[in-house]
Amino acid sequence: MSSAGFETDVELIASIEAVPSILQVVCDATGMGFSAVARVTEGRWIACSVLDRIDFGLKPGGELQVTTTICNEIRQSGQLVVIDHVAQDQAFCSHPTPAIYGFQSYISVPIVLQDGTFFGTLCAIDPRPNRLKTPAVIGMFQLFAELIAFHISAGERLARSEASLLDERATAELREQFIAVVGHDLRNPLASISGGVHLLRKEPLTGRALAILQVMQGSVTRMSSLISNVLDFARGRLGGGISLDRGDPRNLGPTLEQVLSELSLAHPDRRIETDLTIPDALECDCGRIGQMLSNLLANALTHGDPADPISVEAKSRGGAFLLSVSNSGKAIPEETVKRLFQPYTRGESLSKQGLGLGLFIASEIARAHGGILTVISTDEETRFTFEMPLRA
Repeated sequence: MSSAGFETDVELIASIEAVPSILQVVCDATGMGFSAVARVTEGRWIACSVLDRIDFGLKPGGELQVTTTICNEIRQSGQLVVIDHVAQDQAFCSHPTPAIYGFQSYISVPIVLQDGTFFGTLCAIDPRPNRLKTPAVIGMFQLFAELIAFHISAGERLARSEASLLDERATAELREQFIAVVGHDLRNPLASISGGVHLLRKEPLTGRALAILQVMQGSVTRMSSLISNVLDFARGRLGGGISLDRGDPRNLGPTLEQVLSELSLAHPDRRIETDLTIPDALECDCGRIGQMLSNLLANALTHGDPADPISVEAKSRGGAFLLSVSNSGKAIPEETVKRLFQPYTRGESLSKQGLGLGLFIASEIARAHGGILTVISTDEETRFTFEMPLRA
């Protein structure tokens, strides 16, 4: 393992608030002068946290040669080691480690993580003999070792979760930044196509050429709507949300008439009936309300019965402004209605056009105005209604 890996271990133990208290309790309860949490591997022994009352000289991040430690033997056996008095202990009286480090009493308990991985030890030493081989002392060390292991495992899980979350956020942000850039890059050539269509309309053309221009204009209108929806979706997901330009109260009528004219021109074979009674001055973002109407109309044109007209109504009622778009056709299934205003939701139709963002963007525009967009769908009619409070 690299030094950076051990630095992470030291930082992880340092982040566990209970460890300093554990080391203090260990020393106070046993009379030991030095206690530590050590990271122990086949090749390294690193002090992660230390309480030193005997001037042993080891600090967090400090290292001992692992082959000179009893902790290395504990790593291999998985068993704790307890020595009350080295000089009188048959197993350790001739062991080189006590002589190297000058201790007479010793206790070390393995720290084993929840997945079974050996992390290291909770250990204590002192140059004097101490009574450590008691159920109370051994039980205390084992309990503290388990507590430290629990915190280490939890900390590692949290670190992995945070890293995964950061990766997901970075991926999502890059994806949506890409969508936004592509959307912007598409607008320039689309504007050129639209300008060319308008210029060609002024020239003398055959009936077939006019029909082709009609199709081109419909495609331009649809592509413009798609690009606007994609850009708004990307902005919303990147934290900007749907922006509004309200300013002073203004006349919404011309904007709605323009949207109706554009879509009627793009769909000459469809009937759009209107009943517009709009206040002369309405506090709103006219462009956004026009975008909402365009999205709702595009949805009705896609999913409505071509044999029947689409109805657009606008009026004031009870201190609120209402804008509705309705069409005939099959009722929207209840399960689809529940997620209709979520992104990437598309209804069943012969044409699978669109990205499924139009209704989502429309609902976000409604919310940005302090209003709401609702839908009622029956076998006779599907009606989307935008309602927002009138402002003085």
